[in-house]
Amino acid sequence: MSSLSPHIVILGAGPGGYPAAFLASEMGMKVTLVDLESQPGGVCLHYGCIPSKALLHAAHSLHVAHEAASFGIHFPSPEINLDKLRSWKDTVISRLTRGLSQIAKARDVTFVQGRGRFLDDQTLRVVARDELTDIKFDYAVVATGSRPVLPENLRLDSDYIWDSTEALSIPEIPDSLLVVGGGYVGLEMSGVYGALGSRITIVEAANALLPGVDSDLVDVMALQLGDCVENIWLNTTVSTLVETTDGIIATLSGPDANLVEIPFDRVLMSVGREPNVENLGLQELEIELTDSGFIQTDKQKRTSVSNIFAIGDVTGGVMLAHKASHEARVAIEAIAGLPSEWEPPVIPAVVFTEPEIAWTGITETDARRLGLDVEISKFPWSSSGRAITSNLSGGLTKIISESGTERIVGAGIVGRGASELIGEATLAIEMAARLQDLKLTVHPHPTLSETLMEASEIFFGTSPHHIGRR
Repeated sequence: MSSLSPHIVILGAGPGGYPAAFLASEMGMKVTLVDLESQPGGVCLHYGCIPSKALLHAAHSLHVAHEAASFGIHFPSPEINLDKLRSWKDTVISRLTRGLSQIAKARDVTFVQGRGRFLDDQTLRVVARDELTDIKFDYAVVATGSRPVLPENLRLDSDYIWDSTEALSIPEIPDSLLVVGGGYVGLEMSGVYGALGSRITIVEAANALLPGVDSDLVDVMALQLGDCVENIWLNTTVSTLVETTDGIIATLSGPDANLVEIPFDRVLMSVGREPNVENLGLQELEIELTDSGFIQTDKQKRTSVSNIFAIGDVTGGVMLAHKASHEARVAIEAIAGLPSEWEPPVIPAVVFTEPEIAWTGITETDARRLGLDVEISKFPWSSSGRAITSNLSGGLTKIISESGTERIVGAGIVGRGASELIGEATLAIEMAARLQDLKLTVHPHPTLSETLMEASEIFFGTSPHHIGRR
């Protein structure tokens, strides 16, 4: 048995864990980073955010080629080399993981591959193959992330049923694919497989896709979703899944399909995620969990055991990589004795569909639900020169502001590149900007970024390109 004695040990090397390790090293701490994978990156880089965006880029290329026919440019039918697509995706992942490994080495972070479990509040045991390594620490950060949820009544040991990890390995392009769940994972994967040629059916238990996201944004996306999705059934659930010799028979229950049995080649389960808290030794340490099973933390990301912190998906809230990365800074600064706390006024979110949907701050839906007095200013991309010249006139930019003060408290964008545009709105909210500030900020013309300025001008009735009510 070997033994290491770092100042801080970080369990999990995803978008929360590796930024925590790198920052701790930069602040002079001795750091050991532990993960199941052979290189840093976590689920996001290996099996989630990055491979999905690589495949979405491929799907986007197919969409653009098809769209070009509307303005007189015709391409022959695409030929999809699945082996080469997989190889390209894997190359993207490999390039980024190698880069993180090099940074870890340059920052003198000790990386240990294996499964970690706390023996006590100062010892982590790592099991790698048949070797045990006990790591003594002064502080620990738990960043073990989350995994896909599989409903109890739909748990079937079948190669025909995929979770998001299996779907991202693109083992094949099924002729028919049932996507269970109309959230961001289900919609993004529907876009990928629909573009590659699968006939997609989406089943969502709620009465809308992307429950909780403003309907005016979702409606724009849903109009284009029809290009790659055959059926969308809302208020519908999957009662049973039965394996056959060549696929799955799903029994659907809802207003459009009441106990209808439909065969599918494959089924993608995308109904949520749950925290990776099992077999970590948390119970023995009496680390408190929430009623939902997430690790309970204070504003400095400290658990009920004072020298053990937790960040990212394992602590609940919005499960986003950039949230975990910012929580990492809070935890490490707190360990260093700095008065750092997790109190973000805004966390932007993006669904990388075609077109993208992005929002930040408070949504109009939540503002109405909470009874807040807000003003809504919308600028349709049908009035944007850049959008029209790019064949993107279906988009929309909206700003939510506080009545009386005109302070910007939220924003939503649907359209190509929304993920890149939402950063400006996030900064405006962080800086407590008012509509007047955004209106008077000179934006380059013609660009899609102008739509934020124009949405502000809509409030004052001064937009030169659109006549709209406040």
